[in-house]
Amino acid sequence: MTEEKENKNIEFQAEVQQLLNLVIHSLYSEREVFVRELISNASDACGRLQFESLTNEKLRKDGEEPAIEIEVNKRQKTVTIRDNGIGMSKDEVVENIGTIARSGTRKFLDALSGEQSSDTKLIGQFGVGFYSAFMVADAVTMRTRKAGLSAKKGVVWQSDGINGYTISDETIKEQGTEIILTLRKEAKEFLEIDRIREVVKKYSNHVTIPVRARTTGTKEEKDWETLNKASALWTRNRREISEEDYNSFYTSVAFDLDEPLLRLHTRVEGRLEYTALLYVPSRAPFDMWDRDRRRGIKLFVRRVFVMDDAEHLMPAYLRFVKGVIDSDDLPLNVSREFLQKNAQIERIRSGTVRKLLNELKKLAAKDTEKYQQFWNEFGKVFKEGVFEDADNRKLLSDLLRFATTKSDGAEQNVSLQTYVNRMPEDQKAIYYVTAESHAAAQGTPQLEVFNKHGIEVLLLSDPVDEWVVMHLNEYEGKELKSVAKGDLELEGFEDAELDSGKTTELEPLLQKLKEALNEKATDVRTTSRLTDSPACLVANDHDLGRNLTRLLKATGQTAPESRPVLEINPKHPIILSLSEKEEKLDDWAHVLFDQAALSEGGTLENPADYVRRVNALLSGNKESKESVIVTP
Repeated sequence: MTEEKENKNIEFQAEVQQLLNLVIHSLYSEREVFVRELISNASDACGRLQFESLTNEKLRKDGEEPAIEIEVNKRQKTVTIRDNGIGMSKDEVVENIGTIARSGTRKFLDALSGEQSSDTKLIGQFGVGFYSAFMVADAVTMRTRKAGLSAKKGVVWQSDGINGYTISDETIKEQGTEIILTLRKEAKEFLEIDRIREVVKKYSNHVTIPVRARTTGTKEEKDWETLNKASALWTRNRREISEEDYNSFYTSVAFDLDEPLLRLHTRVEGRLEYTALLYVPSRAPFDMWDRDRRRGIKLFVRRVFVMDDAEHLMPAYLRFVKGVIDSDDLPLNVSREFLQKNAQIERIRSGTVRKLLNELKKLAAKDTEKYQQFWNEFGKVFKEGVFEDADNRKLLSDLLRFATTKSDGAEQNVSLQTYVNRMPEDQKAIYYVTAESHAAAQGTPQLEVFNKHGIEVLLLSDPVDEWVVMHLNEYEGKELKSVAKGDLELEGFEDAELDSGKTTELEPLLQKLKEALNEKATDVRTTSRLTDSPACLVANDHDLGRNLTRLLKATGQTAPESRPVLEINPKHPIILSLSEKEEKLDDWAHVLFDQAALSEGGTLENPADYVRRVNALLSGNKESKESVIVTP
């Protein structure tokens, strides 16, 4: 960025300019959110000052309480929002305002595309809330002084949101930040104190710092009026809190105008005392797949805000949860390093997670439709808990949902308990198949004998499912078993029509196929697993599944080398005809192998070689290498 020179106009970075153009020209559906964003920033500044002053008493003036003020001047057509918080130095203004692209502008712009182009609720989630001021203002002036600095160290930042900005030094008497918005004509509604009161009640009623407002620039100037409750909602008795209050608080912490799907408000007393007010959103947040961005839980210590950090307070598989945790026992000067090693934090985390999972279990029991909504939004992330949270694995397994061969479509709506309840008495295991898509799982040949006998199979098509079944070995005493690994053992469901004599007659063919595929397959054998397909591939018992091997390779990881077993259907016409052939058996062996790989959703290492062999067989050419390649 261009080096700042006092009172010289400085151009915005390209992404910031793009953001401002979007804010000024497109986002008008909910422009009132600028009040929410600027109050939120002011509240954070006051909270930071509270925290910093614990170790530096010089930062706090005697007797001064944190406060946020909104002043409406009707004559000048301005709205001023000020706080007596931590303030900013000149370097911080340049870093946080002039180069705000580092805080998420690019991701914000990417998210505000397509159907989300008018979704103003995303503004606060990306740390670009300051720029929401330009939704209503022709010009914005920010005056700020860092706590602890002399009055000569104030900074003034000004911009019209179009032609860059200016930044200059100025003597500012009071520490904190003041933002002056010169309103556009179409935003004159915000010159009415009733409108400001309405917006504060809607978005910021439970900000723990008083928000005061008054009107100036008229003949009848009024005294300051406190617009919000300015109390910690989570400290109040649950019976005294209305649904509207709970939802209003959720909006303030989650930047989400939709009602939450689930709420947990709990108070723990005894040797360790803390309060948690947590929410599960009704839809997945934009950053759910970013495991490094974990800012859903605000940590308070005796009602003093300490940090916004979910990493140590909530496991990764619950990273979509929003809310607050307030401890009475932690020291106020808590650091991130302290959180990593502290036994109290671990007890708070484990206790809160357990309560939240139990709430989800209650929801699943009493409102299956609502729980299905939760699963559709968060199931893929929630499954991570099976291999991340061994302590709660049993409870998590009760909450899992899957698609099966007996469910409608691809919706994951069958629990393991439901599967077990409708198993035949003589079925010994819970069967599953993994594939890269639901269609591939549903169409894999290994399911044929299960479908024939009406045995339900879990259809697992999420990448995370591979790790789920590696760690979830059994449920209710029933082993989880892949239909595509090892020998088939279906007690009581064996194919009675399988002629062992016919299998003996095929031994010469099996040996020839095995010799032809000695570099691809560890074995070639007959199976009762198939009813319609001529062949399929299965992994050995202790090898990685073929779908997991594909996933690892696709992400650039090294997968252990292993060769599958080719199983053939001894009753299939193609197999029966092969037992009488001598020519082109090598081509037939490789085509059977490749078709089996394709049928389970795999890819071929050498597609051209497969096409050549198929064409050779179709054309009847003796020399397959000379065959013309035609798509079969």
